[in-house]
Amino acid sequence: MSLRIPSHEIWIALVIVVLDQIVKAMVVSAFALHEGMTVIAGFFDLTRVHNAGAAFGMMNTMDFPFKTVILALIATAALGGLTLYAATLPADQRLARFGLWFIIGGAAGNLIDRIRFGYVVDFVDLYWRDWHFWAFNVADAAITFGVALMILDLLGIGRDRVSRAV
Repeated sequence: MSLRIPSHEIWIALVIVVLDQIVKAMVVSAFALHEGMTVIAGFFDLTRVHNAGAAFGMMNTMDFPFKTVILALIATAALGGLTLYAATLPADQRLARFGLWFIIGGAAGNLIDRIRFGYVVDFVDLYWRDWHFWAFNVADAAITFGVALMILDLLGIGRDRVSRAV
């Protein structure tokens, strides 16, 4: 097993982390908790919320001892596993490799929040009438984009095609 992480792939994750933290700092300085502004009426608001749970607000209202520490440890272990997996993927799986680095960058951005604050800062509020999608942030968007890239890779899109004669 060969472990190889090209530096241009690490930069993907680093840029995502920096961008995520800058935007979250702007949101925290501009809005109090649950305060925000309408961007597109009836569809898109910027609203500062805190997610003390896992993805999609799961366990957000649950309270148990060492919750923040346990969630941070799980996220750290997942980051380690994803990084190891990214380092072992063959070079021809470019979309999967890039997708993993988007996921790693997003997960790291949210992990920084969890360690610093005990929660993740979310602010993008998409909705239609009374229905609201889960609030999310730049890191979450990067994770979603990374998963989409990995799905495209699974479908064989973006891979070098090799003719196999029988």
